[in-house]
Amino acid sequence: MPPITPRDESSRGSRPRPTMKHVAALAGVGLKTVSRVVNGEPNVSEETAARVSWAIAELNYQADLNAGNLKRANGRTMSIGLALGSVANPFAGAIHRAIESTAWERGTTVFAASIEDDPRKEQAVITAFLRRRVDGLILTTASPDHAYLAPEVARGTPVVFIDHEPVGVSADAVVSENASGAALATRHLLNRGHRRVAYIGDRSDIQTARERLRGFSEELARAGIPAGDVPVVPDQHTIEQAEAAVGALLSGPARPTAIFTSQNLVTIGAVRALRTLGLHRDVALIGFDDFPLADLLEPGVTVVAQNPERLGLVAAERIFSRIDGDEDPARTFTIPTQLIERGSGEIPPRES
Repeated sequence: MPPITPRDESSRGSRPRPTMKHVAALAGVGLKTVSRVVNGEPNVSEETAARVSWAIAELNYQADLNAGNLKRANGRTMSIGLALGSVANPFAGAIHRAIESTAWERGTTVFAASIEDDPRKEQAVITAFLRRRVDGLILTTASPDHAYLAPEVARGTPVVFIDHEPVGVSADAVVSENASGAALATRHLLNRGHRRVAYIGDRSDIQTARERLRGFSEELARAGIPAGDVPVVPDQHTIEQAEAAVGALLSGPARPTAIFTSQNLVTIGAVRALRTLGLHRDVALIGFDDFPLADLLEPGVTVVAQNPERLGLVAAERIFSRIDGDEDPARTFTIPTQLIERGSGEIPPRES
Protein backbone atom coordinates (compact mmCIF):
# COMPACT_ATOMS: atom_id res chain seq x y z
CA MET A 1 0.00 0.00 0.00
CA PRO A 2 1.41 3.46 -0.86
CA PRO A 3 2.49 5.73 2.01
CA ILE A 4 -0.21 8.05 3.28
CA THR A 5 0.22 11.76 3.90
CA PRO A 6 -0.85 12.45 7.51
CA ARG A 7 -4.11 14.35 7.83
CA ASP A 8 -5.05 16.98 10.41
CA GLU A 9 -5.87 15.12 13.65
CA SER A 10 -7.75 17.94 15.37
CA SER A 11 -11.14 16.25 14.93
CA ARG A 12 -10.32 13.06 16.83
CA GLY A 13 -13.08 10.49 16.55
CA SER A 14 -15.11 12.48 13.96
CA ARG A 15 -14.15 10.42 10.92
CA PRO A 16 -15.56 6.93 10.42
CA ARG A 17 -13.20 4.10 9.56
CA PRO A 18 -13.34 3.71 5.76
CA THR A 19 -14.97 0.56 4.43
CA MET A 20 -14.85 -1.24 1.11
CA LYS A 21 -17.99 0.67 0.13
CA HIS A 22 -16.14 3.97 0.55
CA VAL A 23 -13.29 2.68 -1.63
CA ALA A 24 -15.73 1.49 -4.30
CA ALA A 25 -17.56 4.83 -4.36
CA LEU A 26 -14.35 6.86 -4.62
CA ALA A 27 -12.91 4.62 -7.34
CA GLY A 28 -16.21 4.41 -9.23
CA VAL A 29 -16.30 0.63 -9.29
CA GLY A 30 -18.31 -2.14 -7.69
CA LEU A 31 -17.64 -3.85 -4.37
CA LYS A 32 -16.60 -7.08 -6.06
CA THR A 33 -13.94 -5.23 -8.05
CA VAL A 34 -12.49 -3.72 -4.87
CA SER A 35 -12.51 -7.17 -3.26
CA ARG A 36 -10.63 -8.65 -6.23
CA VAL A 37 -7.95 -5.93 -6.03
CA VAL A 38 -7.57 -6.23 -2.26
CA ASN A 39 -7.23 -10.00 -2.47
CA GLY A 40 -4.93 -9.96 -5.51
CA GLU A 41 -7.41 -11.84 -7.75
CA PRO A 42 -7.13 -11.80 -11.57
CA ASN A 43 -9.54 -10.39 -14.17
CA VAL A 44 -9.08 -6.73 -13.20
CA SER A 45 -7.59 -4.32 -15.74
CA GLU A 46 -4.43 -2.44 -14.84
CA GLU A 47 -6.29 0.88 -15.11
CA THR A 48 -9.07 -0.25 -12.77
CA ALA A 49 -6.60 -1.78 -10.30
CA ALA A 50 -4.63 1.47 -10.25
CA ARG A 51 -7.80 3.47 -9.60
CA VAL A 52 -8.79 1.18 -6.71
CA SER A 53 -5.25 1.31 -5.27
CA TRP A 54 -5.38 5.11 -5.42
CA ALA A 55 -8.71 5.15 -3.55
CA ILE A 56 -7.33 2.75 -0.92
CA ALA A 57 -4.34 5.04 -0.36
CA GLU A 58 -6.45 8.19 -0.37
CA LEU A 59 -8.77 6.81 2.32
CA ASN A 60 -6.06 4.95 4.24
CA TYR A 61 -8.30 1.90 4.00
CA GLN A 62 -7.19 -1.24 5.84
CA ALA A 63 -8.60 -4.56 4.71
CA ASP A 64 -10.74 -6.18 7.43
CA LEU A 65 -9.56 -9.79 7.73
CA ASN A 66 -11.95 -11.01 10.42
CA ALA A 67 -14.73 -8.45 10.79
CA GLY A 68 -17.48 -10.97 10.14
CA ASN A 69 -16.24 -13.26 12.88
CA LEU A 70 -15.04 -10.77 15.51
CA LYS A 71 -17.33 -7.73 15.46
CA ARG A 72 -19.73 -7.37 18.40
CA ALA A 73 -22.96 -5.38 18.59
CA ASN A 74 -21.05 -2.45 20.11
CA GLY A 75 -18.65 -2.37 17.17
CA ARG A 76 -15.74 -3.78 19.16
CA THR A 77 -13.63 -6.82 18.42
CA MET A 78 -12.54 -7.31 22.05
CA SER A 79 -8.90 -7.28 20.99
CA ILE A 80 -5.92 -4.94 21.23
CA GLY A 81 -2.60 -4.88 19.38
CA LEU A 82 0.66 -4.81 21.33
CA ALA A 83 3.96 -4.02 19.58
CA LEU A 84 7.11 -4.66 21.64
CA GLY A 85 10.79 -4.14 20.97
CA SER A 86 11.62 -7.82 21.38
CA VAL A 87 9.83 -10.46 23.42
CA ALA A 88 13.26 -12.07 23.93
CA ASN A 89 14.09 -9.22 26.32
CA PRO A 90 12.80 -9.90 29.87
CA PHE A 91 11.77 -6.23 30.13
CA ALA A 92 9.37 -6.61 27.20
CA GLY A 93 8.13 -9.93 28.52
CA ALA A 94 7.18 -8.39 31.88
CA ILE A 95 5.28 -5.59 30.12
CA HIS A 96 3.46 -8.16 27.99
CA ARG A 97 2.37 -10.19 31.01
CA ALA A 98 1.01 -7.14 32.83
CA ILE A 99 -1.01 -5.98 29.82
CA GLU A 100 -2.30 -9.45 29.06
CA SER A 101 -3.39 -9.96 32.68
CA THR A 102 -5.44 -6.76 32.62
CA ALA A 103 -6.90 -7.56 29.21
CA TRP A 104 -7.87 -11.06 30.32
CA GLU A 105 -9.96 -9.63 33.14
CA ARG A 106 -11.91 -7.66 30.53
CA GLY A 107 -12.36 -10.57 28.15
CA THR A 108 -10.01 -9.01 25.62
CA THR A 109 -7.45 -10.79 23.44
CA VAL A 110 -3.94 -9.33 23.05
CA PHE A 111 -2.27 -9.70 19.65
CA ALA A 112 1.45 -9.21 20.38
CA ALA A 113 4.44 -8.98 18.07
CA SER A 114 8.11 -8.02 18.24
CA ILE A 115 9.30 -5.20 16.01
CA GLU A 116 13.01 -5.87 16.73
CA ASP A 117 13.60 -2.08 16.86
CA ASP A 118 13.00 -1.93 13.10
CA PRO A 119 10.79 0.97 11.88
CA ARG A 120 9.75 -0.97 8.76
CA LYS A 121 8.65 -3.95 10.80
CA GLU A 122 6.92 -1.60 13.23
CA GLN A 123 4.64 -0.22 10.52
CA ALA A 124 4.00 -3.67 9.05
CA VAL A 125 2.99 -5.02 12.47
CA ILE A 126 0.67 -2.09 13.13
CA THR A 127 -0.92 -2.51 9.70
CA ALA A 128 -1.57 -6.17 10.50
CA PHE A 129 -3.22 -5.21 13.79
CA LEU A 130 -5.45 -2.63 12.11
CA ARG A 131 -6.56 -5.12 9.48
CA ARG A 132 -7.87 -7.23 12.33
CA ARG A 133 -9.85 -4.22 13.56
CA VAL A 134 -8.29 -4.17 17.02
CA ASP A 135 -10.00 -1.82 19.47
CA GLY A 136 -6.73 -0.09 20.38
CA LEU A 137 -2.95 -0.13 20.06
CA ILE A 138 -0.19 -0.21 22.70
CA LEU A 139 3.13 0.52 21.03
CA THR A 140 6.82 0.36 21.79
CA THR A 141 8.18 2.03 18.68
CA ALA A 142 11.42 2.38 16.77
CA SER A 143 10.39 5.09 14.30
CA PRO A 144 11.71 8.60 14.98
CA ASP A 145 8.40 10.09 13.81
CA HIS A 146 4.92 8.66 14.34
CA ALA A 147 2.93 11.03 12.14
CA TYR A 148 1.97 8.06 9.96
CA LEU A 149 -0.46 7.13 12.75
CA ALA A 150 -2.27 10.50 12.59
CA PRO A 151 -5.07 9.29 10.27
CA GLU A 152 -5.83 6.38 12.60
CA VAL A 153 -5.76 8.61 15.69
CA ALA A 154 -8.02 11.15 13.94
CA ARG A 155 -10.40 8.30 13.19
CA GLY A 156 -10.68 7.61 16.91
CA THR A 157 -8.49 4.53 17.28
CA PRO A 158 -7.05 4.61 20.85
CA VAL A 159 -3.23 4.54 20.88
CA VAL A 160 -0.95 4.38 23.91
CA PHE A 161 2.84 4.53 23.62
CA ILE A 162 4.89 2.60 26.14
CA ASP A 163 8.60 3.13 26.97
CA HIS A 164 8.85 5.84 24.25
CA GLU A 165 6.98 9.13 23.85
CA PRO A 166 5.16 9.88 20.57
CA VAL A 167 6.56 12.30 18.01
CA GLY A 168 4.32 13.88 15.39
CA VAL A 169 1.07 12.61 16.84
CA SER A 170 -0.88 13.25 20.04
CA ALA A 171 -1.37 10.15 22.20
CA ASP A 172 -0.94 8.91 25.76
CA ALA A 173 2.48 7.62 26.77
CA VAL A 174 3.81 5.62 29.73
CA VAL A 175 7.56 5.94 30.27
CA SER A 176 10.24 5.41 32.90
CA GLU A 177 12.40 8.07 34.52
CA ASN A 178 15.13 7.57 31.95
CA ALA A 179 17.21 10.74 32.32
CA SER A 180 16.83 11.08 36.08
CA GLY A 181 17.48 7.34 36.58
CA ALA A 182 20.72 7.59 34.61
CA ALA A 183 21.69 10.69 36.60
CA LEU A 184 21.02 8.77 39.83
CA ALA A 185 23.37 5.96 38.76
CA THR A 186 26.07 8.42 37.71
CA ARG A 187 25.80 10.34 40.98
CA HIS A 188 26.07 7.08 42.90
CA LEU A 189 29.44 6.38 41.24
CA LEU A 190 30.69 9.95 41.62
CA ASN A 191 29.82 9.97 45.31
CA ARG A 192 32.12 6.98 45.76
CA GLY A 193 35.05 8.87 44.30
CA HIS A 194 34.97 7.74 40.67
CA ARG A 195 36.01 10.30 38.05
CA ARG A 196 36.79 8.06 35.08
CA VAL A 197 33.29 6.72 34.46
CA ALA A 198 32.66 5.14 31.06
CA TYR A 199 29.26 5.09 29.39
CA ILE A 200 28.24 2.11 27.24
CA GLY A 201 24.98 2.95 25.49
CA ASP A 202 22.27 1.48 23.34
CA ARG A 203 21.55 2.59 19.75
CA SER A 204 21.58 6.36 19.39
CA ASP A 205 18.39 6.37 17.32
CA ILE A 206 16.40 4.95 20.24
CA GLN A 207 14.67 7.60 22.34
CA THR A 208 15.33 5.95 25.70
CA ALA A 209 19.04 5.62 24.93
CA ARG A 210 19.29 9.33 24.14
CA GLU A 211 17.52 10.24 27.38
CA ARG A 212 19.80 8.05 29.48
CA LEU A 213 22.90 9.53 27.88
CA ARG A 214 21.50 12.98 28.58
CA GLY A 215 21.01 12.16 32.26
CA PHE A 216 24.54 10.74 32.49
CA SER A 217 26.13 13.74 30.75
CA GLU A 218 24.23 16.33 32.74
CA GLU A 219 25.23 14.71 36.03
CA LEU A 220 28.90 14.73 35.01
CA ALA A 221 28.58 18.41 34.09
CA ARG A 222 27.09 19.19 37.48
CA ALA A 223 30.13 17.53 39.05
CA GLY A 224 32.50 19.63 36.92
CA ILE A 225 33.86 16.69 34.94
CA PRO A 226 34.66 17.64 31.29
CA ALA A 227 32.80 15.53 28.76
CA GLY A 228 36.04 14.90 26.88
CA ASP A 229 37.49 13.10 29.92
CA VAL A 230 34.80 10.41 29.84
CA PRO A 231 34.65 7.51 27.36
CA VAL A 232 31.21 7.30 25.70
CA VAL A 233 30.57 4.23 23.55
CA PRO A 234 27.08 4.32 21.97
CA ASP A 235 25.25 1.96 19.60
CA GLN A 236 25.87 -1.27 21.52
CA HIS A 237 22.57 -3.11 21.10
CA THR A 238 23.41 -6.75 21.84
CA ILE A 239 25.26 -8.72 24.51
CA GLU A 240 28.03 -9.61 22.07
CA GLN A 241 28.54 -6.02 20.88
CA ALA A 242 28.71 -4.72 24.44
CA GLU A 243 31.09 -7.47 25.55
CA ALA A 244 33.51 -6.60 22.75
CA ALA A 245 33.25 -2.85 23.38
CA VAL A 246 33.85 -3.15 27.13
CA GLY A 247 36.71 -5.60 26.58
CA ALA A 248 38.43 -3.16 24.22
CA LEU A 249 37.87 -0.25 26.62
CA LEU A 250 39.29 -2.09 29.61
CA SER A 251 42.29 -3.32 27.65
CA GLY A 252 43.24 0.16 26.46
CA PRO A 253 45.08 3.04 28.12
CA ALA A 254 43.51 5.10 30.94
CA ARG A 255 41.17 2.28 31.92
CA PRO A 256 37.96 3.59 33.55
CA THR A 257 37.39 2.82 37.22
CA ALA A 258 33.63 2.57 36.73
CA ILE A 259 31.15 1.76 33.96
CA PHE A 260 27.53 2.77 33.48
CA THR A 261 25.58 0.65 30.99
CA SER A 262 22.27 1.95 29.66
CA GLN A 263 20.35 -1.25 28.87
CA ASN A 264 20.07 -4.71 30.39
CA LEU A 265 21.57 -6.66 27.46
CA VAL A 266 24.45 -4.19 27.36
CA THR A 267 24.95 -4.74 31.09
CA ILE A 268 25.17 -8.51 30.60
CA GLY A 269 27.82 -7.97 27.93
CA ALA A 270 29.77 -5.76 30.33
CA VAL A 271 29.56 -8.39 33.07
CA ARG A 272 30.97 -11.00 30.69
CA ALA A 273 33.87 -8.74 29.68
CA LEU A 274 34.70 -7.86 33.30
CA ARG A 275 34.73 -11.50 34.35
CA THR A 276 36.76 -12.60 31.32
CA LEU A 277 39.42 -10.03 32.21
CA GLY A 278 39.21 -10.79 35.94
CA LEU A 279 38.19 -7.20 36.70
CA HIS A 280 34.69 -7.75 38.12
CA ARG A 281 35.94 -6.92 41.64
CA ASP A 282 38.10 -3.98 40.51
CA VAL A 283 35.90 -1.95 38.15
CA ALA A 284 32.56 -0.64 39.43
CA LEU A 285 29.47 -1.31 37.32
CA ILE A 286 25.91 0.02 37.37
CA GLY A 287 23.38 -0.99 34.74
CA PHE A 288 20.12 0.63 33.73
CA ASP A 289 17.35 -1.95 33.99
CA ASP A 290 17.39 -5.14 36.01
CA PHE A 291 17.86 -8.63 34.59
CA PRO A 292 17.42 -12.21 35.87
CA LEU A 293 20.12 -13.55 38.22
CA ALA A 294 21.78 -10.14 38.62
CA ASP A 295 21.53 -10.61 42.38
CA LEU A 296 23.17 -14.06 42.30
CA LEU A 297 26.45 -12.99 40.71
CA GLU A 298 29.51 -12.19 42.84
CA PRO A 299 29.46 -9.31 43.27
CA GLY A 300 25.79 -8.75 42.59
CA VAL A 301 25.08 -6.20 39.88
CA THR A 302 23.89 -2.81 41.06
CA VAL A 303 21.11 -1.54 38.79
CA VAL A 304 18.69 1.28 38.24
CA ALA A 305 15.58 -0.86 38.01
CA GLN A 306 12.59 0.02 35.91
CA ASN A 307 9.15 -1.27 36.83
CA PRO A 308 7.93 -3.01 33.66
CA GLU A 309 4.92 -4.49 35.43
CA ARG A 310 3.77 -0.99 36.42
CA LEU A 311 4.48 0.33 32.92
CA GLY A 312 2.30 -2.42 31.44
CA LEU A 313 -0.46 -1.96 34.00
CA VAL A 314 -0.73 1.81 33.47
CA ALA A 315 -0.62 1.38 29.67
CA ALA A 316 -3.43 -1.18 29.87
CA GLU A 317 -5.49 1.11 32.12
CA ARG A 318 -5.04 3.98 29.64
CA ILE A 319 -5.97 1.98 26.53
CA PHE A 320 -9.13 0.61 28.12
CA SER A 321 -10.05 4.04 29.43
CA ARG A 322 -9.75 5.40 25.88
CA ILE A 323 -11.72 2.48 24.46
CA ASP A 324 -14.46 3.21 27.00
CA GLY A 325 -14.73 6.78 25.74
CA ASP A 326 -12.21 8.90 27.67
CA GLU A 327 -11.55 11.95 25.46
CA ASP A 328 -9.33 13.94 27.85
CA PRO A 329 -6.16 15.47 26.32
CA ALA A 330 -3.27 13.08 25.83
CA ARG A 331 -0.94 12.70 28.82
CA THR A 332 2.48 11.24 29.58
CA PHE A 333 2.71 9.08 32.70
CA THR A 334 6.20 8.71 34.21
CA ILE A 335 6.98 5.63 36.29
CA PRO A 336 9.75 6.00 38.92
CA THR A 337 12.96 3.99 38.78
CA GLN A 338 14.83 2.55 41.77
CA LEU A 339 18.53 2.17 42.54
CA ILE A 340 19.24 -1.33 43.85
CA GLU A 341 22.67 -1.67 45.48
CA ARG A 342 24.12 -5.17 45.18
CA GLY A 343 27.87 -4.66 45.30
CA SER A 344 29.19 -3.96 41.80
CA GLY A 345 28.26 -0.28 41.94
CA GLU A 346 29.86 0.16 45.36
CA ILE A 347 33.41 -0.90 44.37
CA PRO A 348 35.76 2.03 45.14
CA PRO A 349 38.11 3.51 42.54
CA ARG A 350 41.24 1.44 41.96
CA GLU A 351 44.13 2.56 39.83
CA SER A 352 45.21 0.39 36.92
